[in-house]
Amino acid sequence: MTSATNISQPKLQYHPNAYEFVFEALQQAQEIYARSVTNEDEQEESHVSGQELLQGVRELAVKQFGLMTLTVFKQWGVHATKDFGKMVFEMIEHGRMRKTDNDRLEDFVDVYDFEQAFDTNYVIDTSQVFNRSAAEQA
Repeated sequence: MTSATNISQPKLQYHPNAYEFVFEALQQAQEIYARSVTNEDEQEESHVSGQELLQGVRELAVKQFGLMTLTVFKQWGVHATKDFGKMVFEMIEHGRMRKTDNDRLEDFVDVYDFEQAFDTNYVIDTSQVFNRSAAEQA
């Protein structure tokens, strides 16, 4: 998926913040996979797959919302990875994102379980808390 500049005002199936989050997750995925866009000619090179986009979703959600991710997603009406696919294809339909011939909604189905990814497997990094130097403690 890549972003497009033609923005229309369609009726949204999900909360408006969810769509903005998808764009941020797209940027996150492009950074993870070293596919950033610098100009219009490089759109194809910056493309990420549905599964790669969902990796960006996962990392950005944990970074932005932490253990509140499930609550935020629920408020947005997002309950599974397929919902992000529906948003992407809705934005493609309205000219806000682009796809290749290989992109399909099925690429987003059951990629990971939200409960597992954002709750059960959530790890709080305490390394900085317990690694304070002696100078900081004084």
